[in-house]
Amino acid sequence: MNQFKKIYIEITNACNLECDFCPKTTRKPEFMGIDTFGKILEQIKAHTSHIYLHVKGEPLLHPHLDKLLDISHEQHFKVNITTNGTLIQRAALMLLSKPCLRQVNFSLHSFDGNKGMQGKEEYIHHILSFAKEAVSRTNIIIALRLWNLDENNVVSMEREKNNDFLRAIESAFDLPYKIQERILPERGIKIAERIYVNEEHRFQWPDIRQEESNSRGFCYGLRNQAAILVDGTVVPCCLDGDGVINLGNIHHTPFSEIIESERAVNLTNGFDRREAVEELCRKCGYRKRFG
Repeated sequence: MNQFKKIYIEITNACNLECDFCPKTTRKPEFMGIDTFGKILEQIKAHTSHIYLHVKGEPLLHPHLDKLLDISHEQHFKVNITTNGTLIQRAALMLLSKPCLRQVNFSLHSFDGNKGMQGKEEYIHHILSFAKEAVSRTNIIIALRLWNLDENNVVSMEREKNNDFLRAIESAFDLPYKIQERILPERGIKIAERIYVNEEHRFQWPDIRQEESNSRGFCYGLRNQAAILVDGTVVPCCLDGDGVINLGNIHHTPFSEIIESERAVNLTNGFDRREAVEELCRKCGYRKRFG
């Protein structure tokens, strides 16, 4: 059986924001049921011990997130959550009480990715307060992400906007240096015990409507990761936000069989040859990062 470094479970594809960097999904908004989540954990526990509760959507919106985290702990999974951070104040106490929670990633760039949002100081205050509490009371890792740099213009408007966040972080943690003087794109910086700041280039979702360049490249999809969408559809990676590469559905076929299916094997064999055999993969820039 495959041993994945991580498996993404999309507990909801609904979101409370409309970020300009995140294309809307064509799928109807859903929340994964508790029974379905438990069924998924049973099916994947032979393949990984780390789950990430996102593909699309805002996981803190889920009305039964506390129960999902309890089930994860009962099944001995370590959980990572990526959130836009807008709901952290109401979820903080619950999250801090969950021993399965390994890491929380805050997409700080979500704030400036929504025109007209108000209350930036309050937004970052709640996130940094949670970060401090998390590292003082638990073993949770905190990642503060600013993934909005323009690859063609490093000194950009986005970097200037990021300085608002960086100055707040510097003040909150009494840093004796300027983060901007030390941080580099795609290389995070540790600012405190288990707290990291990452400033990277703008995240690009692959689009089936894009033109193809060529089929050369490599990817770790189905090699160290897989993803399960809210309706149970299994896809090879967290970038297939619309389920284009539909390998099967856990409600109809066991996960172990899905990842050994002909389509799944063809995908991984293709990348062994440094060839993207799926159309969506040929339109994804990430395959070019790995050769």
